[in-house]
Amino acid sequence: MKVAVIGGGAAGFFAAITAKETHPEAHVIIFEKSCKLLSKVKVSGGGRCNVTNGCSSISKLCRAYPRGGKSLKKVFSVFNTKHAMEWFESRGIPLVIQADGCVFPVSQNSQSIIDCFLNEAKKIKIEIRRNHEIIALKEEGDLLELQFSDKNIDPFLSNKVIVTTGGSPKREGLHWLESLNHEIESPVPSLFSFNMPSENITDLKGIVIDNALVSIQKMKIKAEGALLITHWGMSGPAILKLSSYGARELHAANYTFNIQVNWINQSNNETVIDTLNQLVQQYGNKQLGNYRAFALPERLWLFLLKKCSLPQTKKWSELGKKNINKLCMQLTNDCYKVEGKSTFKEEFVTCGGLSLKSVNLNTMQSKTVQNLYFAGEVLDIDAITGGFNLQAAWTTGYIAGKLNT
Repeated sequence: MKVAVIGGGAAGFFAAITAKETHPEAHVIIFEKSCKLLSKVKVSGGGRCNVTNGCSSISKLCRAYPRGGKSLKKVFSVFNTKHAMEWFESRGIPLVIQADGCVFPVSQNSQSIIDCFLNEAKKIKIEIRRNHEIIALKEEGDLLELQFSDKNIDPFLSNKVIVTTGGSPKREGLHWLESLNHEIESPVPSLFSFNMPSENITDLKGIVIDNALVSIQKMKIKAEGALLITHWGMSGPAILKLSSYGARELHAANYTFNIQVNWINQSNNETVIDTLNQLVQQYGNKQLGNYRAFALPERLWLFLLKKCSLPQTKKWSELGKKNINKLCMQLTNDCYKVEGKSTFKEEFVTCGGLSLKSVNLNTMQSKTVQNLYFAGEVLDIDAITGGFNLQAAWTTGYIAGKLNT
């Protein structure tokens, strides 16, 4: 039996290794369109590779996927974060779970994961063919024929094919699958930072707020977490989550919209006002510039005071009710205009791809083409940051690699 895996990325290697281990007699071949293998794994997690997340609750795990979350509940019972960690550690890759739940190799180097895959592939005799770009797939009786962009490469006939080509930035890149009667969800970017060319908040580049709450005006979309102010706008987990939750809506808005930042992640304004009044009582003789509320970074605190038209030299006792309310609104409902996006290269994923309606999720087999399977980001599955996107690759790759019909 010949098994062709299209794509030499995370899902591709996981599917190929699973296929070979499940069917030792099979001739498993990975076809990679470029000369590079596992390129996204290389840059994942800032070069450390965030292999999965420590979340052990399947229901919580599913909530990390704006697209595909509900459908993944059943497949996560087959292969989830616990199984993924066991898989790597059983192959000599010790892992560590960070306080935020992100899981990395102890080496803190993505090359450890790459070497693991390459060594496993070599050990169990998986063939790898680079510079083999697939442009078409056809049914030839009980076989599937792969056709390549390089006319000097002969078509390849295979008993089983697993497509793990990753996300396509444009719908045209999925036409070869659409021509096989698969339903396609138009791809749009997910996980990106916000450009704010007209906002002087960028003067505070480098400041990190550990736990902010960010929402998009006129849309019921919000996210919380760390927020990073950059020289072009805002980034960090809170912003990346927001871009993931609102991927389609923000694309439709042409990436021009307003966001509201709650710098202290406190939604109850009365609580905030009470805290500010306590500061008036305790530090009335101190100048506003010399005592920062809610332990905000100094540069941000002075910036927010200026937006409120409150002099740094003004004493806390001189605020008064009107200024207390103004300061409360600035802390909890600060507004900025977003005019564009910037790709977060280390975590870039695509929202969209092959509709899950076209796939039997129990096997990852196509509903329209026998012996054709899918895994990874080519599917309309994507997640927030934190190792969840790679987990989807491991899970779907494992199920597809079983080659069940």
